[in-house]
Amino acid sequence: MGTTATTTTRFPFSLPPPKSYPPHNHHHSKVSILTPTITPTLRLQAMGAGDKLGEFGARDPFPAEIESGFAEKVLGNGNTEHKILIPTVSALSLSQQECTPISPLQDPMSKDDAQKLLKKVLGWRLLDEEGGLKLQCLWKLRDFKCGVELVNRIYKATESCGHFPNVHLEQPNQVRAELWTASLGGLSLNDFIVAAKIDEIKTSDLVPKKRVWA
Repeated sequence: MGTTATTTTRFPFSLPPPKSYPPHNHHHSKVSILTPTITPTLRLQAMGAGDKLGEFGARDPFPAEIESGFAEKVLGNGNTEHKILIPTVSALSLSQQECTPISPLQDPMSKDDAQKLLKKVLGWRLLDEEGGLKLQCLWKLRDFKCGVELVNRIYKATESCGHFPNVHLEQPNQVRAELWTASLGGLSLNDFIVAAKIDEIKTSDLVPKKRVWA
């Protein structure tokens, strides 16, 4: 008894439809040729420097970038050197800095420089006296007990600085603090650092509450 065989052949290109031949008497064979389906491929091409990039923001490297060897410096490279940069002193706020020793040959801070730094400390004013420039701050408190508490907080905030303000507890409810560098006969950066640390002291529980009118 005869059998029917089906052969499938795939070609990488399209062929014309197969011709039909009359069947032989002894066998019945059927050949099917499948035309492959070609899926269109979308290619994103980098444009010139002045043109808009494709939707994915991809582009080919410029010649100058290839010459610089930038591909060897990317994160995926095993030899990449990673550095964590520590902020410089100038980038830190005054309250985060530490006082430094004062040289006897150092000049006191100029009035112009002092006025620039004065903007970085709150509530302090500049005194220009015969003995040199000073910083001064006044606090009006609820009572004498609150004044004592503020003096204690000022001491705790500045005890690690090695540079202390002159603090006066004045009757009945006022505290006055003054800062200057005696060895220079004027101001130094240390005075502003200490002033900034004092500014961070919590005083909301010590000052008089605002009156609320009905």
